[in-house]
Order: sequence, then structure tokens, then C-alpha cells
Amino acid sequence: MFREMRRKRQLLSDAETAAVMERCSHGVLACFGDNGYPYAVPLNYVYYNGKIYFHSAKEGHKNDAIRRNPRVSFAVIDEDKIVSEEYTSYFRSAIAFGEARIAEGEERLEAFAALVKKYAGDQPEEARHRVINECTQAFIIVIDIHHLTGKEAIEYVEAREK
Repeated sequence: MFREMRRKRQLLSDAETAAVMERCSHGVLACFGDNGYPYAVPLNYVYYNGKIYFHSAKEGHKNDAIRRNPRVSFAVIDEDKIVSEEYTSYFRSAIAFGEARIAEGEERLEAFAALVKKYAGDQPEEARHRVINECTQAFIIVIDIHHLTGKEAIEYVEAREK
């Protein structure tokens, strides 16, 4: 169903890919937008329990697109170091394919708590709990991942093999 990576030597292991997903603070959600155009939007997220979660207003282009077609992809760039003398960049990234839906009930609360911990973990615990319990104007959207791969620059692969 999903294509195999052409440059298999650069494929990250499942554990390395999960680490990339956990380290990054933002990614790009791609979905089917209006009038046949793709719609890609950068956003903050948390990778939690093998799923991707993000918050969203209850109205807007992103939600309309997801309602129309829940199949999405989500990409993160962990590293992108420009190496001008080699006319390239050394990179590490991951891409997920899955279906997006609105998180409900306990899943919503747990995901919201994970998001708040990631982005406001330095705030007092009481304040974090208040935000989680009182925020009703945002959806928490979950991507149930069907396929996840990570890839890195061949230079990183070769450096590890030495």
C-alpha cells in the first residue's frame, strides 16, 4: 500500500524514527484542501502513545479538509545542516501517513496533558491542569498512524558505519 523507500541505507529504524518524532517541536500537516489543491500547514504537536496529536480551533480550513477526507500526512525535520562546500544539506526527518479524527473523552484529556507538558512543562502544575480542564474552544486532533518512516542523509549513515 505504501511505497518502499528507494534509498534503503538511509532508512531510520523504528526506534530512531520514534525518537525523531518525540524530539521535534513542530511539523507540517498535509491534507486535501479546497478546489483540489493540497493544503499543508505547520503546527505544534506531540507524539504520544504512537500517535500524533495537535490542537486546533473548531472552525477553519484544516478542519474542513479533515472532515472531507481524513487521510493525511505529517512531516517533521529533525535536522537540516547546510554544507555549502558539498552543495547539499545533512538532514534527518520523518513522515507519517494516517487518518485524522477528533480525540474524545479520556484520550482528549491525556493528549491535551501531553501537549501542555511538552510546550508548557515549566509552568506550575496547577496552572497546567486548569488549562487542560477549562479549555473548551479547541479540538484535539489525533492522527492514527498507518505508516511511519524516518530518513537521514547518507553522510550520517556513513559516519555511523565507520
